[in-house]
Amino acid sequence: MKRAIAIGVLAALTSFGAAADTYPQRPITMIVPFAAGGPTDVVARIVAEPMSRALGQQVVVENVTGAGGTTGITRGAQAAPDGYTIMVGHMGTHGAAPALFKGLKYDPATSFDPIGFLGGVPILIVAKKDFPAKDFKGFIEAVKAGGPKINQAHAGVGSVSHSTGVLFDSQVGVKPTLVTYRGTGPAMNDLMAGQVDFMADQIVNVGPQIAGGTIKAYAIATPERAPSLPDVPTTKEAGLPGYEVSAWNAVFAPKGLPADVKAKLVAAVEAALNDPIATKRLTELGSNIPKADERGPAALQKLVESEVARWTPVLRSAVESNQ
Repeated sequence: MKRAIAIGVLAALTSFGAAADTYPQRPITMIVPFAAGGPTDVVARIVAEPMSRALGQQVVVENVTGAGGTTGITRGAQAAPDGYTIMVGHMGTHGAAPALFKGLKYDPATSFDPIGFLGGVPILIVAKKDFPAKDFKGFIEAVKAGGPKINQAHAGVGSVSHSTGVLFDSQVGVKPTLVTYRGTGPAMNDLMAGQVDFMADQIVNVGPQIAGGTIKAYAIATPERAPSLPDVPTTKEAGLPGYEVSAWNAVFAPKGLPADVKAKLVAAVEAALNDPIATKRLTELGSNIPKADERGPAALQKLVESEVARWTPVLRSAVESNQ
């Protein structure tokens, strides 16, 4: 009897090892928790191509929108930890969400296996193209004077555009009317159409529109100007040195991945960040490619923990002051 049990256990372990060795055997779903066309979606699709080549199976992007990205991330957290469902989270879903959503069904620091950090993305304050202010100082004065008559767009509570926008409002002491969209893409469409006045957003999303003259950029929230937008002053240069913030994107998987499967996903992200075409496209969009020691699971885990600690008091205070 004992011999039969031992044989059965050995067979099971052998089968598991074989399955891990042959992973992946079918396409992999990459959940993007925002609408197609938004900055997270753009970054995800850029890295999905070289990841597919590295894994030998297609990485298929699935947009699952709602609740500032937490709907899609919750679905990902609850998926089977077999490597066939991964997700792209960011500062909002894995940093700001605990401060903004009561009853959040996942813990950014414990509900996932971190796979790889994809890089930081500068934030800009942008407005509709015919907003009357000539510079950032004039823009702040106009938003203060307009009060609730000024409309501020964002991609949903907990999104990067919401979190960084609320932080801006808090720092300059303004209370515009917040207009919620199901993703940054729809919000940008209305900004270009002049239906809303301004928003805070990632350079990945606003860069092409700024270059095309369909929206106006007032400042970028980084210590140095962006090479892709050299004429846009930093917030420090423009008179608001305390407002420096960068978004980020990263790949996560449900907690409990087999070690071999996780190793293959980590290697695929590394391959994507070393791919010359992908890095060129990301750099042109304004994304900062992380250094080698910033990319892996351990570094990403530390980043998530530090972001939750950073944003929780800031956002709770900001939200309370804007109520």
